[in-house]
Amino acid sequence: MNKEEMKRLHLTPIEDLIDEDFGKIGTPERAHFDSECDAFIIGEIIKDMRCKAGLTQEELALKVGTKKSYISRIENGKSDIMLNTLFRICSGLGKHMSIEFA
Repeated sequence: MNKEEMKRLHLTPIEDLIDEDFGKIGTPERAHFDSECDAFIIGEIIKDMRCKAGLTQEELALKVGTKKSYISRIENGKSDIMLNTLFRICSGLGKHMSIEFA
């Protein structure tokens, strides 16, 4: 649905609501929000892959060489994850990861 159709139906695009609550793209407030969203999404992906692999947080932590509490913080979007740790987690889950810059 495009913006014109949304206006006709008296709907507000999600982008407008995010701009209103967290600032326009390029502002420090929006950058913080976007960063937290990215951490949340990565955490959810890791949690989903871990559950599908039938591993507990503790079992994954042992495979990766870290602590269960760190895996928990990552899965809850409460920790910045270093790239080498992300690669180790993917490896511990039997997955391969690639990065694409667009």
